[in-house]
Amino acid sequence: MLVCTGFATPDAKSPLAPWSFTRRDVGEFDVEIDILFCGVCHSDLHYARDEWHFTVYPAVPGHEIVGRVKNAGKGVTKYKTGDLVGVGCLVDSCRTCPSCREGLEQYCDAGMQGGTYGGTDKVTGEPTRGGYADKIVVDENYVLRVPENLDPAAAAPLLCAGITLYSPLRHWGAGPGKKVGIIGLGGLGHMGVKLAHAMGAETVLFTTSPSKVADGKRLGAHDVVISKHPEEMARHTNSFDLIIDTVSATHDLSPYFALLKRDATMVQVGAPEKPLPIAVFPLLLKRASLAGSAIGGIAETQEMLDFCGAHGITADIEMIPIQKINEAYERMLKSDVKYRFCIDMASLKG
Repeated sequence: MLVCTGFATPDAKSPLAPWSFTRRDVGEFDVEIDILFCGVCHSDLHYARDEWHFTVYPAVPGHEIVGRVKNAGKGVTKYKTGDLVGVGCLVDSCRTCPSCREGLEQYCDAGMQGGTYGGTDKVTGEPTRGGYADKIVVDENYVLRVPENLDPAAAAPLLCAGITLYSPLRHWGAGPGKKVGIIGLGGLGHMGVKLAHAMGAETVLFTTSPSKVADGKRLGAHDVVISKHPEEMARHTNSFDLIIDTVSATHDLSPYFALLKRDATMVQVGAPEKPLPIAVFPLLLKRASLAGSAIGGIAETQEMLDFCGAHGITADIEMIPIQKINEAYERMLKSDVKYRFCIDMASLKG
């Protein structure tokens, strides 16, 4: 077994702290990756604190991983030692269900058994553990190639935040001639603004914070709407083809339904702990849709990385040492980060 060093929490209320653990040895089709950087996703916090009620302790979060290949199994054909690679939210799937066969592993019938953390390693039967660590072993089919022209630290959040927004933007046809709204300017939302703008859509940011207007426009929004101002919202009535909601706190969706065109779609990617109240009449009267979307499959994630490489898109990050992860969680809860924390894994040696 491969001995790893990382940060973990033993229960829902304890802080993350140093912990040594093992991963499986490199198999025939496996890639061993020295982790350079790992983004900090709100899902990491949900998982560490068991807010989604499936955490397996000790818990090692982290699914926005960028590193270099250290070792590859004898059957590996896609990667070699030294390649810059990424690992996102999936390290496996059933590979046989209709979704997997279509390259939509994120909707695997087996659920999140192949999750980077909180899943089950098919080889060892042990729980999977994430990227807050010095190394990881992953089947080559779930490893992504990171464009060398991108800053690897700022590219790390693309593996979750990036693909979480790219997938619905692509699926619902964002592009020239389309008007797209992004609700919330956090780790997810700032990627949505960048990507929608790069795809050629008219991009509008919705935020409750006047202090984020300038940043929204800097990131690519053509307009920034303060959502608690009814007169600003009313300017956009019946005009959106697509609105993507990135907010992970409980909030009212009804004001946004009025902004959709007939047959338009509002997509939820934020994952609040408690159910959201839904007023259905605004949807009924427009034949509008309320949908959900979860990350992307492996092929689409590679497509997203290549798109970001071609357009020079990365996340806006604040680098932290692993020793400040608990402080980062508290700041993340206060939206005190612009716009994604990223852990420098070299700090594990400090």
